Amino acid sequence: MNKIFNPQSTTWATILERPTQTVDDIEDTVSQIFSEVQKNGDIAIKKYTSFFDNVKLDDLVVSQAEIDAAAKNVSDDLKAAIAIAKANITSFHKAQETAVIDIETTQGVRCWQEKRAIQKVGLYIPGGTAPLFSTILMLAIPATIAGCNEIILCTPPNKEGKVNPAILYTAQLCGITKIYKVGGIQAIAGMTFGTDTISKVYKIFGPGNQFVTVAKQLATKYGVAIDMPAGPSELLVVADESANADFVASDLLSQAEHGTDSQVILVTTSKNFLTEVEKAVENQLEALPRKEIATKAISNSKLIYVENDQIALDLINEYGPEHFIICVQDEDFYTSGIQNAGSVFVGNYTPESAGDYASGTNHTLPTNGYAKAYSGVNLASFQKSMTFQKITATGIQNIGNAIEQMAEAEGLQAHKNAVSLRLESLK
Repeated sequence: MNKIFNPQSTTWATILERPTQTVDDIEDTVSQIFSEVQKNGDIAIKKYTSFFDNVKLDDLVVSQAEIDAAAKNVSDDLKAAIAIAKANITSFHKAQETAVIDIETTQGVRCWQEKRAIQKVGLYIPGGTAPLFSTILMLAIPATIAGCNEIILCTPPNKEGKVNPAILYTAQLCGITKIYKVGGIQAIAGMTFGTDTISKVYKIFGPGNQFVTVAKQLATKYGVAIDMPAGPSELLVVADESANADFVASDLLSQAEHGTDSQVILVTTSKNFLTEVEKAVENQLEALPRKEIATKAISNSKLIYVENDQIALDLINEYGPEHFIICVQDEDFYTSGIQNAGSVFVGNYTPESAGDYASGTNHTLPTNGYAKAYSGVNLASFQKSMTFQKITATGIQNIGNAIEQMAEAEGLQAHKNAVSLRLESLK
């Protein structure tokens, strides 16, 4: 890992750069695939599935027989673990339901706000080297609680044209029946435009690699909303000598093993602790099955020493990490001061992997600094806030003149007339 000591604030932007390609590097590829899918639908999707996933598919739909068979290939222990996670995630997201806001702003003027579910949503679930069946729980559960009418799922097939059994089992457990063997850019394009097989949706959710992230951003140009730009995983840990170096190293490696373009950072006020973590990372790395992937990610990562907590906090807010772990004596300083983070994990016994799986919070989070402006996925992500108003005769008399004055000042006579005619009728 790269060690940095007392970096000047003027160098933070350079030091904290993510190891990602720019949009310009890959947008041409994404645009080409989008254009073909828009024109040729399923034919284009099958073409790119063959090209990227090395499998030719006659049917993009996962059959009910495949879904039923998947349950037999998932161990009872894993089913029990998924059940615990499902219960906790359901509890936390169910608690996010809000009541109708209903007030009378002026006598005779009633305004209220209600939530409505997004009718059609598409979930993208990465497969590949790490089939993220846990992401199904994170997306399908709040979508169901919100009341979305149609929930579809796209996930890449393996070279045999099959989908990981745990993905299919979890999807069925969450009530998803429309599952497609489609991954990458072509999956996002399919959900954006719709094909003979894949439904067009109103909003797309789910993490992915840099190509998927750019594809989601391109989808917004065609009137489809997305949860957030969620790209390669990242983690920042702030720690002092009260922390456990082995714990911190394990957290750093837990994100590094996601992919070669992941980034992990330690910020510490202790030079001795920095050295301890560096050694612990080296020792634990040797035993990891995904050592090669984690090693490449570690090469993009940083061990940063700063002199005090305030400098550390300022640097962390500048970075805006997807995952932020706090392992320090003064936890309150960081929990009260953090402004930019996707999800925060507090204390020596709160590993980031708890949030990834079973604590109850959502693990679909903003990366690449988007935590400065975006929230992670939550119940409201699957809902729209709609406002209503009802004005009585008394109400229009109370606010009518104000409307007339404002409309006239903006030069919008028809706006004024809409009120004036009503006021005249009440004389």
